[in-house]
Amino acid sequence: MRKAIAPGKLILSGEHSVVYGQPALAMAVNRYAEAWVSEQQGHLISFDLLNLRHHKAMTMKALHKLKGRVRTRYEAFLRGDVGIRDVVKLPGELAKYAFAHLLDKVNHELADGVKLSTHSTIPVGCGMGSSAALILCVMHSIALQQGLTLSPETYLEHARETENIQHGRSSGLDLHVSLNGGCLWFQQGASVKRELPSMPFFIVNTGKPQCTTGESVSTVAKKINHPAMLADFGAVTSAMDQAVIDQNEAVMRECVRTNHQLLVEIGVVPVKVQEFIREVELTGGAAKICGAGAVWGNEAGVVLIAAEVAPQQIAERFGYQVESIAGETNGLHSL
Repeated sequence: MRKAIAPGKLILSGEHSVVYGQPALAMAVNRYAEAWVSEQQGHLISFDLLNLRHHKAMTMKALHKLKGRVRTRYEAFLRGDVGIRDVVKLPGELAKYAFAHLLDKVNHELADGVKLSTHSTIPVGCGMGSSAALILCVMHSIALQQGLTLSPETYLEHARETENIQHGRSSGLDLHVSLNGGCLWFQQGASVKRELPSMPFFIVNTGKPQCTTGESVSTVAKKINHPAMLADFGAVTSAMDQAVIDQNEAVMRECVRTNHQLLVEIGVVPVKVQEFIREVELTGGAAKICGAGAVWGNEAGVVLIAAEVAPQQIAERFGYQVESIAGETNGLHSL
């Protein structure tokens, strides 16, 4: 039995604007989703999703019906009839959809029953690419177990179709980073490798946002989808990219500060998180949210901190816990 492993990610620059064709810079990090598939007697498909404490067995026919229901809800979302959180509603639906979708797309039928197991150290719903990593490792695990050889392009295509049901309209950024590993410059579906930044990074998890990624993206659309604002996001991402190429830590920190201000302007950084970041900046560091953020509530997912020393005391005052984070050179792979 072989295990498929996919890393999470952090966005260094380009949140939200990447959806509108602007560049983004992101890196894979040492938090992982894992999936493995084993044979079992009979013809049932069992799902053992450890983090969700979800354990269920079903026939392939029932799995296809589930996929059809989710797809119908997604089409209703595209028409504007329901919100994105009404598409994937139950624990385990994303993994089950990914499993069935890959088999459908490559026109492969299971001869025997199998059991899919998953585990993840990536915080869910906090801007670290947990959905993308889960989808990729689920698809890769079943391909491994069934002896299917699939190209990176095939994984990207089918994984993006699956990620859409979770986030609405995926830019593909998370999938590219999790598939390829390392640091990537990404724009409009194409990516270019960069060296991982050498400077130290830390994260704090401010908590899972009360709104979904799709809800945040939809809410800020009117604020960000203007030429001047998009140009500002694009400019800071280009500056961050050059700083990473040069390994210039001072410029990287300045770009993080500028990016943070732009994210504040479009309304995705809660006041409490802004106050935390302000205190980090007063010590010479820089910080910003690393995903969609939040348009309501006090939680905004993960905040990336670029600083020489972990801001432990500041974090404790806000009720946060600081963690070290490191770049990951490996993308989707197997053990």
